[in-house]
Amino acid sequence: MLQSINKVSLILFIGVLASLSSMVSLQAQEVAPNSEIHYFLDIVTTSSRAAQEKVLKTIEKNWKPEFEIMALEVMYFGYSTDVGLKMALLLQKKTGQNFGLDFNKWYEYVWNKEQKILPEYAYFKSQLHKSLDAKFENYFQGRQEGSLIRLDEIRWGGVQQDGIPPLRNPPMIPANRARYLEDDHIVFGIEVNGDARAYPKRILAWHEMFVDEVGGIPVTGVYCTLCGTVILYKSEVNGTVHQMGTSGFLYRSNKLMYDQATQSLWSTLEGKPVVGPLVGKGIQMKYLSVVTTTWGEWKKRHPETQVLSVNTGYQRDYGEGVAYQAYFADDNLMFNVPSVDGKLKNKQSILAIRLPEYPEQPLAISVKYLKKNPVYQSTIGDTRFVVFTDKTGANRVYDATNLNFKKYDQHSTATDLRGDTWTIYEDRIENSSGEVRPRIHTFNAFWFGWQAAYPDTKLVK
Repeated sequence: MLQSINKVSLILFIGVLASLSSMVSLQAQEVAPNSEIHYFLDIVTTSSRAAQEKVLKTIEKNWKPEFEIMALEVMYFGYSTDVGLKMALLLQKKTGQNFGLDFNKWYEYVWNKEQKILPEYAYFKSQLHKSLDAKFENYFQGRQEGSLIRLDEIRWGGVQQDGIPPLRNPPMIPANRARYLEDDHIVFGIEVNGDARAYPKRILAWHEMFVDEVGGIPVTGVYCTLCGTVILYKSEVNGTVHQMGTSGFLYRSNKLMYDQATQSLWSTLEGKPVVGPLVGKGIQMKYLSVVTTTWGEWKKRHPETQVLSVNTGYQRDYGEGVAYQAYFADDNLMFNVPSVDGKLKNKQSILAIRLPEYPEQPLAISVKYLKKNPVYQSTIGDTRFVVFTDKTGANRVYDATNLNFKKYDQHSTATDLRGDTWTIYEDRIENSSGEVRPRIHTFNAFWFGWQAAYPDTKLVK
C-alpha cells in the first residue's frame, strides 16, 4: 500500500466510521439481536461515554477467545480514542500479554494461534470496514464459510477499492520514444505471442496492477510492492475474462485482488479466488512469464518492444525510485506477517518457483546466489529445470529434461555438456537441431513475503 498511508489517514477514516454509525446499527439488525458481535459494533458507533462503558463491562463479563480479534480490530481503528486505549487494556487483562498499543505484536499473537472467530465474524468485519468504503461490505458479508484463508489475517491496507488505481489498457509507446527512461532503470518485461512490452517499475509502483491485452491475450499483471512480487496472469479462465482490481486489503502483507463481477477476493500469489462465491469452482488464472531487468538490457533483446507512456492519465511523480523510497530503503515491514524467518533479510530478493504439478514443493533461491551462479540446475519432483541469470541479475527458468548445461554467455546463448548450443528466448530455449524446451513461469519476491505464504519452502542460498 502507498507509503503515504499512516496513522493520520486512520484518524480521518475513524471520522468516517463515526459519521456512518447509524447505518451500521441499522444493518446490524440483520444479525440476531443477541449476537455478541453487537458489543463490538456498538462500541465503535456510539458517541456516549456511558454507553461505551456499559458495553466494555459486558464484553469483559462475557469474554472468550473469539473476542480477541474483534477487540484488536476495534483497537486498531480507534487507537487514538479512549475506546481504543480501554480495549487495549482489556486485551492485556484477558490475555496476559503486555503489548500496549503495538498492533503488530497483537496481530502476531492472534495469528500464531488457531483461528478462533464467532460464526458472525465475517459480518462484523463487513460492517466495520464498509464505513471506509461501501464496497468493502461485499468482500466479507455471508462469505465466512468456504474461505481458503484465515479471515482474521485479512487486514486493511489503508486505501479504498482501487485507491491505488490499476492501469487499464494503458498507452504504450515505441522504445525510441521512451526518452524518460535511462538504461539502468528497472523494468518488468513480458512477451506474449511475440508482443514484447516493458512496464517500468517507476510507473507501476504507483499503480501495482495493469490490465491489458498483449499478443491477443487478455492479461493481468500484479505488482505487490510490499512483498516484491511481479506476476503475470492470463485473465481468461474457462471462457470468462476476469476484470481484476486492487481490493485495498492484504493477506500476510501480500495484496489481495478482487474481480469486478463477484467482488470475490483473490490471491495474487496463486491467481485464484480465496474468499467469495468463486471459491471452489476450479478457477485459477494461468501464469505467464515476466522478468525483472534493466531497460537497457530489455531494449537490447527486444528492440521492437513497446513501453508504458508516462501519460497514464494520473498525476504522479514517476521519477526513478520515488515511489516507496522509504520502504525499499530498509528491512522494516509496513505490515507484519505471523512470523519472519531470519535465514535471509526480510526484503532480500529470491526467485520463487512453485510448479503447478508439485504445489507442495515450493522453492526459493536467493538472487544473490544466482548472480554468483549464472547457471543453476535442479529438480522439483520429476521436473528438471535450469535457471539462467544474465549480467543484470535477471532470472529466466526453463525446462531442462535430459539436459546439463556447462556454459552461459549471460545474454542469449548457452551450451550443454553434449556441446549443443541453445538460443535463449523469452518463451523457450532452442538448439540448432530444432529441439525446444519451454519457459517455466516464475517470479521474484522478497523473502519474508514468500516464506510467510509458504512456511515450508525450501531455500537455496
